Amino acid sequence: MKALLKEWIKVATIIIVASFFGYQTFKIPSESMKPTLLVGDFIVVNKYCYGYSQDTFRIGTINVPFLNFKGRIFSCSLPQRGDVVVFRNEKDKNQNYIKRIIGLPGDTIQLKGGIVHINGEAAPLVDDGEYSDIENGEYFIQKKYIEQLPNGVNHVIIKREALGKGRLDNVGPYQVPLGHYFLMGDNRDNSQDSRVLESVGYIPIECIMGRADLIFFSSSCSWWEILKWPFSARYERILTQIK
Repeated sequence: MKALLKEWIKVATIIIVASFFGYQTFKIPSESMKPTLLVGDFIVVNKYCYGYSQDTFRIGTINVPFLNFKGRIFSCSLPQRGDVVVFRNEKDKNQNYIKRIIGLPGDTIQLKGGIVHINGEAAPLVDDGEYSDIENGEYFIQKKYIEQLPNGVNHVIIKREALGKGRLDNVGPYQVPLGHYFLMGDNRDNSQDSRVLESVGYIPIECIMGRADLIFFSSSCSWWEILKWPFSARYERILTQIK
C-alpha cells in the first residue's frame, strides 16, 4: 500500500511539474476564434516555447504570488505572426483570452474594407466558400476566407457581415509599441481584440502565457456532463493541430 501511494505521488508530481513548466490545458469559452477553435474545445498550450514570464505560471486567472518578476526568462524564440496564443488581458479584469497574432512590435496595422493591411501591404483574402453556423437557435451562413500573412502563414477567417460592412472593418492605423503584439480573432465580426483599444489593445509580451498547439478533446456539451461526452464529442477534432 505504501509503495502504491509513493507511485501515485510520483505520477502526480510529474503531472504538476509538466503543467507548471511545459504544457497547460484550457477550455475554449467563446466563439471569437471560430472556425479554428469552437466552444467546448479543450486545448494544449505550449508554455516554454517563448520562455517564461510571470503570467506563464498563472493558475486559471490567478498569478502565483511568490513568482513575481519582470520580463521573460529562458526565451529562445519570440511569438510569430500567425501564432494562436493565450494571454492575460489587463483591461478585462485580468481574464485569459485566446487570439491570433497579426501585428509584431513596431508594425503598423490598419483595416480597410475588412482587409488587414500590415505596414501598408494588404494581407490577401482568398474566397473559401461558406460556413454554416447556429447562434441562439438561429441558423445562418457566413462567408469563409483564407487570409495570407506576410510570413507565409495561411489561416481561415469567417465574416458574418460583407467585407467592409463590419463594425471593425475600417479601423486604424494602429502603431504597435515595442514589446507588444496586435492580436485578432478569426471570427472577425464576433471578436473583441486589439482593434478595440479600450478593451484589449496592444498586448505586452509579458502577458502572453503560451502558444496554443493542439486540440486534445472537443465536446458540444458542458464539461460536467460526462455521461453525454461519448455522444457529444466532436471526434474529428480530437488531437488536431491548431493552425
